[in-house]
Amino acid sequence: MRRHTSRRGGATALLRVIQWNDQGLIPTVIQDAATKQVLTLCYLNQAALEKSLETGTVYLFRRSLNRLMQKGETSGHIQQIREVRVDCEGNSLVVLVRQRVAACHAGYFTCYFRRLTKTGAVQTVGRTVFDPAVVYRSVPSEPGRRRGGSRER
Repeated sequence: MRRHTSRRGGATALLRVIQWNDQGLIPTVIQDAATKQVLTLCYLNQAALEKSLETGTVYLFRRSLNRLMQKGETSGHIQQIREVRVDCEGNSLVVLVRQRVAACHAGYFTCYFRRLTKTGAVQTVGRTVFDPAVVYRSVPSEPGRRRGGSRER
C-alpha cells in the first residue's frame, strides 16, 4: 500500500461509515490479495484500524490480551495492506493483503486449513509452511493459549 497524503482523508471517510459493535470492535476478514484465499478473521478497534491505515500493515486488537498488536509481530509474518473494503452495512471489513510466509500461528498459510467432509469429519486440507515450534521457541506462553499452540477464541 503506497503512502500518500490522501490516506488520512481515506481513514476519516472509512471511520464515518463503520458501525462498531458494542465492544468498539469490527470483525475483519483478512484475505490474500493475489489468490483471494481467506487467511483469518480478526477484530479491529478504532486504534488498530487507524494504525493499520497509517503503517500499511495489519494491526489488530487482541481480545485475549486486551491490547493492540501488529499481525505477525512475534513471527515476522506481517501482512502488507493492498486494499480495504467495507460491507454494505458498515459492520465488517475485508482487508486484502500481501502475506509474508503464513497467517496461521499453527504453521499453515491460512487459518482455514481444515474442512468438513461429506461424512461429517473434520479433515486437514492445508500443508504447513513453517514449524511453529521453531518460530515460537523463545516466545513466552500467553494466557488463553492451549497445548499445541492454538488459542482459545
